Amino acid sequence: RAFQHTTPRSRFKMFFCAHETVTVRPAGLRHVADDQKTHKNPNLRWQSGQVISPSKTYAGSPTSPMSPPQQPRTPLLELEGKKWRVEYQENERSLVISEAELKHVAYVYKCNNSMVKIQGKINSITIDSCKKLGLVFENVVGIVEIINSRNVEVQVMGKVPTISINKTEGCHIYLSEESLGCEIISAKSSEMNILIPRGEDYKEYPVPEQFKTTWDGTKLCTEAAENVG
Repeated sequence: RAFQHTTPRSRFKMFFCAHETVTVRPAGLRHVADDQKTHKNPNLRWQSGQVISPSKTYAGSPTSPMSPPQQPRTPLLELEGKKWRVEYQENERSLVISEAELKHVAYVYKCNNSMVKIQGKINSITIDSCKKLGLVFENVVGIVEIINSRNVEVQVMGKVPTISINKTEGCHIYLSEESLGCEIISAKSSEMNILIPRGEDYKEYPVPEQFKTTWDGTKLCTEAAENVG
């Protein structure tokens, strides 16, 4: 049963339902009369401290050409060889890979505000450059990698030996009873939490982000640093 818990479940729902739109408008431009323009009124040049040498000509600053607007990319959900490609999905809550096989890998790239479900046993899963993504999968025999992403929620329904989190801000991993032996490897990431099943609920454990290193006479020893304050 997916997401059978209380407070974490409520947060998970809010995670996908809360959308805040910010509109940015250019500031208004004020019309300037000719007598207020320094290039048409020499007296203003002296008042402003601007001195123009008669021996030099001043050209306007070069303007870079406007880059063409970026075209929207075509969303993908397809099997290419042995790779499932899930790319450029926006606001999709029902992306399902139902024919995953042991020889397949899944690559989820630049998907935002979306939910992906992978059924069956698959070799590996990579989440790359995604925002507000939910992933639910059954079994992975290799590794699940999360890189260059923000606000990712992952739920393991079966087994997975290793989960890697790299250059990611905001990541919640919901483990199953079968996957409690999973190794969590993290680097250059923040706001990571592992949720351990407790009956019908989950208990949340933060992944350390701060470490203490000391020299014991023969080698460096590193351990998680406790928060002080």
